[in-house]
Amino acid sequence: MRMNNLVRNVLVVLLSLSTVACAVITQGEVGLRRTWGKIDPKPIEPGLVIYEAVSTDILRVPVRTTAVAVDFVLPSKEGLNINARMAILYRILPERAADVITTIGADYEETFIAAVFRSAAADVTARFFAKDMYSSERSRIEKEVAALMSKTLDSRGIVIESVLMKSISLPAGLAAAIEQKLRAEQEAQQMLFSIEREKLEAQRKIIEATGVRDAQKIVAEGLTPDILRLRSIEAMRDLARSPNAKIVIGNGPMPLVLGQ
Repeated sequence: MRMNNLVRNVLVVLLSLSTVACAVITQGEVGLRRTWGKIDPKPIEPGLVIYEAVSTDILRVPVRTTAVAVDFVLPSKEGLNINARMAILYRILPERAADVITTIGADYEETFIAAVFRSAAADVTARFFAKDMYSSERSRIEKEVAALMSKTLDSRGIVIESVLMKSISLPAGLAAAIEQKLRAEQEAQQMLFSIEREKLEAQRKIIEATGVRDAQKIVAEGLTPDILRLRSIEAMRDLARSPNAKIVIGNGPMPLVLGQ
C-alpha cells in the first residue's frame, strides 16, 4: 500500500514538473501572461519567466522603436497618382501593450497601423501639388501625416515618432517639367541676388563719392588767402634750410621753385 502511494506521489510530481515552462523576455519588449485566454494587463519586465504551460502562455510585444516601410499610390492636388515609398517610426507604450493586443490583435502592425498610415498619407498629399513632394514642402507633408496618425493612434497606446518620405516616383514627363521649373526658380532667385548685390555696390560707391566730395569741399573752404600765404612762408622757410641748390622765381605771394 505504501509503495502504491509513493508511486502515485512521484507520478503527480513528475506530471506537475512536465507542465512547468519558462520564457525569456529580452530588452526592448515586454511579456503578457495569457491564462485560459485572458490576458493579464500588467506587463512582464525583461528577464526569466516561469509559468504553468497547460493553462498559461507568454506573449512577447516589442516596445522598442520599430520602422515600417509602405508603398503607396498617393493622390496629388492636381489629380495625379504618385508612386511613393514612405516609412514610419513607431513604438508601443509598455503599460498599454495589453490593450493593443486585446483590442487590435497580435497583427496590429499590418491590420491597424499600416491602414491608418495609408489613409493619413492619402488625405495629406491630396492637399499638395506633385512638385511640393520634391521641394521644401516635403518635410511639411511628413509632419502633417505624423500629426494626423497621432490623432488616431495616441489613444490606443501607439506613439508615432516620425514619418519619412523615402522616395517619390513621378511620370517621366512630369518629373522633367518639375525639375526644369525648379531650376528656373533657382536661376531667378540667383538673378535677384545679383541685382540686389549690384544695388548695394552702387549705394556704396555713392556714399564713398559723397564722402570724398564733402572732404574736398571742407578742405577747399579752409584754404583762405591768409592760410595760403602762411603755407607759402613755411615752404620758403623749409626751402631756405635745404642744402640743395635751387632757383626761386617769385611773382608775388606764390614763388615757383626749380630744384637741381
